[in-house]
Amino acid sequence: MGKLFASCVLLLWILNVGDIVKGNDPNSCNFQAIYNFGDSNSDTGGISAVYNPIPSPNGQTFFGKPAGRVSDGRLVIDFIAENLGLPYLHPYLDSLATNFRHGANFATGGSSIRPPTETIFESGHSPFPLAVQLWQFDQFKARSTDLYKQGAKNPSENAYLPNPDEFSNAIYTFDIGQNDLSHVIGKVPDDQAQAIIPDMIQQYSAAIQKMYQQGARTFWIHNLGPLGCLPVTRLSVSGGSQALDQYGCVKSHNDIVSQFNQQLKNLMYQLRGQLKDAALVYVDIYSAKYQLISDAKNQGFDADPFKICCGVHDQNNHVMCGKTQNINGKDVYGSACENPSMYISWDGVHFSEKANQWVANRVISGKLSDPPISLSQACHGHA
Repeated sequence: MGKLFASCVLLLWILNVGDIVKGNDPNSCNFQAIYNFGDSNSDTGGISAVYNPIPSPNGQTFFGKPAGRVSDGRLVIDFIAENLGLPYLHPYLDSLATNFRHGANFATGGSSIRPPTETIFESGHSPFPLAVQLWQFDQFKARSTDLYKQGAKNPSENAYLPNPDEFSNAIYTFDIGQNDLSHVIGKVPDDQAQAIIPDMIQQYSAAIQKMYQQGARTFWIHNLGPLGCLPVTRLSVSGGSQALDQYGCVKSHNDIVSQFNQQLKNLMYQLRGQLKDAALVYVDIYSAKYQLISDAKNQGFDADPFKICCGVHDQNNHVMCGKTQNINGKDVYGSACENPSMYISWDGVHFSEKANQWVANRVISGKLSDPPISLSQACHGHA
């Protein structure tokens, strides 16, 4: 009898855990869609659809082929979708085999908060800054709603379209701003780099309010990761160990990023007072990434958190992942390491899949968020 009782208890526990994973617990927001805005940290194929596809060996670990992501596998946004029980996001800019039933991804590699200038275009930034991504969403929402209404009598026609009634209870994720700062930090005096932050914040504020006017109510806002910890950043900085903190990151770069993050956090507090029925969750990606870099070995990675898996990078040469470059008369290919799961950095700027998963696990729990609320319960984040 005791064994039978124990078995029943175990079965009930398993069923309850299953409900929680599926988002069926009473506190779950049961999001039916994700709409994402950002840069290469969350681009699932937008820039590949517009320009040349991201080459192999990107995607090799999880997808077995290039999948529009700058990593060997999944990104944080992919793990967010998995956690909510939703499909991976298709990029809005991809015209082939797209399914927008459960959301869309407007992020593109190289995108910035501020509109790009000709100089930024020359440096490889995207022509799809945040304002353009919002215009794209406006058109997406209007056209998909119209098409959905046209197909109301034939449900099969709407199988790949969002339900217009679900825009208001979707989750709207933002991960953008890295390119604004990386374009100026280390290239101009620090005070000039800091001077662009207020404009970044003002445009971020306008973007959130615009999305609120479009019916968005739940916002999941990532701050910026520690740019001073990017391996390619460290290679380009002079000053030796004096320029680095105790974990080997460039102090001055991270100080500027921290200023932006603090102002972004202050903006969340301000907007909560203005948008009374909106849930704005500030997600501390910076702390998650910095924790990983400072404790790489204990977290299952190589002891050197600045080793780069894919590409050839040193003080004199940079061969990008999957690219070939002629160096001293010899073609050099940017190949991948044998075991990406041991590396935090995939290509010197972006994280490996394993590192992305580590970061995602920390932020999805809500322990690094303000208010401290989990992803599945983000719609309750009004505090």
